[in-house]
Amino acid sequence: MKFFIDTANLAQIKEANELGVLDGVTTNPSLMAKEGIHGDAKVLQHYIDICNIVKGGDVSAEVIATDLQGMIAEGEKLAALHPQIVVKIPMTKDGVKALKYFSSKGIKTNCTLVFSPGQALLAAKAGATYVSPFIGRLDDVTFDGVDLIAQIVHIYRIYNYQTQVLAASIRHSMHIIRCAEAGADVATCPLNAITDLLKHPLTDIGLAKFLADHAANK
Repeated sequence: MKFFIDTANLAQIKEANELGVLDGVTTNPSLMAKEGIHGDAKVLQHYIDICNIVKGGDVSAEVIATDLQGMIAEGEKLAALHPQIVVKIPMTKDGVKALKYFSSKGIKTNCTLVFSPGQALLAAKAGATYVSPFIGRLDDVTFDGVDLIAQIVHIYRIYNYQTQVLAASIRHSMHIIRCAEAGADVATCPLNAITDLLKHPLTDIGLAKFLADHAANK
C-alpha cells in the first residue's frame, strides 16, 4: 500500500519524506488556506514546491471550477505545472465528463468526494487514475467507511479496473491498518496517523530493558 500525506504543510511533507515511506501528497483548497497560501500564483508555486520535495511521487492538485469547461481549463493549467501533478476532480456529472476528457489526454486524475460504490464505478469507467472514498466523513454519519473501501476494491478486481483506491479522510492509525486489510492501494493521512504506526508500548518497554541490560553489563 502506498502512503500519501494529506497536507499542504511543507515541513510535514519533508518530515514524512525523510521517514522514507512517502509515496505522494494530496491537497485541497482548505489545506492550502490553512497554511495561509492565497492567490493563484502562490498556490501554483506551492504545488511546484511540493513536487520538488516528493521526487517522483504523485501530487494531487484540486480544481475549483464546478463546470466542465472550467474544470478542463484549470486541470490543464495544473497538469502543465509539473509531471507529478494529478488533477483532482469532484464526483459530479461534469466531473465524470472531465475525468473522461483528461483520461483521453493522458493526464492523471484523482476523483474526490466519493461516498458510494456507484460513484466509484463511474469514476473507474471514466478512466480516473485514483478514486478517493472519504472514510472518516462516512464514520461521522454512522456508516463504516472502511466497508466502502472493501466494496470498491471488490468491484474493481472483478472487472479489472486499473483505477487505484485511495482511502481519504483517514483520522488515525487504525484506519490505515483496516484500509490495508481491505485492499486499498493508497492511504492518504495526516502525518500523525503515519507516525502513530511506529508506536507500541511493548516496543518502548523492550528497548528500555535492552538499554538497561547493556548499561548493567558495562
